[in-house]
Amino acid sequence: MMQAGIFTAYFPYGLEETARKIRGHGFNTVQLDLHFKDIDLGAGKLDKQTTKRVRDTFRAHDLPICAVSGYTNLIHPDLEQRKANVERLKEIIRNARALGSPYVISETGTYNTESEWMSDPKNKSEEGFETCRKVIAELAQEAYDHGAMFLLETYVNNVVGSVEETVRMFAQVDHPALGLLMDPTNYFEAHNIDAMDKVINQVFDTLADKIKIAHAKDVARSGDDKSEKHADIGDEDALASHTFRGVGEIVLNAPGTGSLNYDLYLQRLSEKHPNIPVIIEHLDETDVPRAKKFLDDKFVAHGL
Repeated sequence: MMQAGIFTAYFPYGLEETARKIRGHGFNTVQLDLHFKDIDLGAGKLDKQTTKRVRDTFRAHDLPICAVSGYTNLIHPDLEQRKANVERLKEIIRNARALGSPYVISETGTYNTESEWMSDPKNKSEEGFETCRKVIAELAQEAYDHGAMFLLETYVNNVVGSVEETVRMFAQVDHPALGLLMDPTNYFEAHNIDAMDKVINQVFDTLADKIKIAHAKDVARSGDDKSEKHADIGDEDALASHTFRGVGEIVLNAPGTGSLNYDLYLQRLSEKHPNIPVIIEHLDETDVPRAKKFLDDKFVAHGL
């Protein structure tokens, strides 16, 4: 059976309280964000003691860590910042097993200097793709050397932002330590959202064997609001990656609040991954019970 999980950072507490609250909602797995009120897991802080504390805390609450968040801009236009981003991600990869999971996830990033979620012409250039390819190859090798796996997450405005670009990246970085984080909402923009089923089927027809972990949020047209959208999730220290809700024509909100064809998504996902963790995101803590019930009801309806 599929497992419903959630990102830990939607619970803005200390380590122990976060695990307790998540388990209280009935979840049995989490995607770990290195972000708690009472423990510093920043750059240079991941050692045997801290990783064991995190791992053991979630295990004690029957919440195995299925993946670790490493989200960063892999091709930041400032070369020093890019180097720092990649080195931090490698640090997380080296410690992934100690934290409880081999899987570390990031999107590819953008050359846009104003926002990590806005597009840039260089993103779609051969130079941009090749720069990104080299970084991903490095990350895959780093993961391989440490018993881990780097999971690429496609996002429309990044260098790897379409089904075709994802397929191309896997063809050019043919590495056993490179996998895919499956989030169908990240493939949609104004030009293809009305061909939703076609795009979902295309992803699974071409990339199903690369998938290791799945996400659950939703997608819809944004109406009159064409800005970069962020939500107040009740945490003044919240990471931008957890408040982000879309940009331009598209809004990305909690599962069950948009137009994603969840029936098709979960059916196709289950064909090769019947026991995969499906991690809820893009919500605040008050919406967790509704979102979990929505996902659980879909599992029951389709026998998943």
